[in-house]
Amino acid sequence: MASADQIKALVKSHIDQDDGKFYSIAMQVAAHEAKVGHGRFAVELRDMVDSAKQRAARPTAGQIVPIARPRGEIANLLHVSYPSNRLADMVLDDGGREQLQRILKEQRMLTRIREHGLSPRRKLLLVGPPGTGKTMTASVLAGELGLPLFLVRLDALITKFMGETAAKLRQVFDAISDVRGVYFFDEFDAIGSQRGMPNDVGEIRRVLNSFLQMIEHDQSNSLIIAATNHPEILDYALFRRFDDVIEYHVPSVAQSALLLRSRLGSFAPKSLPLTALAETAMGLSYAELRRAVDEAIKEALMHDEPKISTEALEAALVERKKLNQRLNNKNSQPHAGPAAK
Repeated sequence: MASADQIKALVKSHIDQDDGKFYSIAMQVAAHEAKVGHGRFAVELRDMVDSAKQRAARPTAGQIVPIARPRGEIANLLHVSYPSNRLADMVLDDGGREQLQRILKEQRMLTRIREHGLSPRRKLLLVGPPGTGKTMTASVLAGELGLPLFLVRLDALITKFMGETAAKLRQVFDAISDVRGVYFFDEFDAIGSQRGMPNDVGEIRRVLNSFLQMIEHDQSNSLIIAATNHPEILDYALFRRFDDVIEYHVPSVAQSALLLRSRLGSFAPKSLPLTALAETAMGLSYAELRRAVDEAIKEALMHDEPKISTEALEAALVERKKLNQRLNNKNSQPHAGPAAK
């Protein structure tokens, strides 16, 4: 195994973002492992390093090396991460998967597309119920393309002062132009609701107008992703500003069964009635299914059991459905008026 000095050197090179030194030390470790007879591990380690080098060597036209962290005032508006998620990690219907594959293909062939005066799909609107994969999609696109994921913090973006929100939005679009990445506007209806609605206020209307102008004129190489649980309240002018609209739905029985199997991994017992469990889970989102599986796995771990039990998983799914129903009932109830004096 790697020596203590090599491990420290690997960690230091990672902190310093010195890829060359990191790869060099990793190859030294691989050579040492080969000498001591760990041939398979040495080959796997070398292949990982070679793959990382090839990926880093593939330049993209117009790509700017991302800063590690946003600095200054923009740091309050953007939260950055570097996801490792892949499209294979998602359970999608055929239509959604094809749309994402097309987007990834166009992004990977960005240079050729730009040479002919065309633009790849990069302005995306994701619509669907909570927990159905919208946030995961942003992470997957960033992970597949090796780009940083910037979450736009709407709580810091929207202020009560006239003109200040639009100025901050301008800073976000400047970052979109300066640093190639995936920029994610979650709960986008906070700024994208229809103009003229009863709850419309002047500042939000100005922000929406600013957003429409900025996204219309944006010619960067970044991906701009907006997600909403309420597409019905979005302003109609928004839809034509996006290259693609991807719809998300609560999983079918077959999709639920796939997610259950994938999430359980080695904790799945040999005889597991996946279809019956998936039928029990009908109506749950992907996020809720994952939480139920995680609860069953934790139950197994706490009892020193190598596999989950069907009963424990079924109980977790039923409990999650009950919680979901209570929350839905609560949200559907009208708010009580002020108490009579």
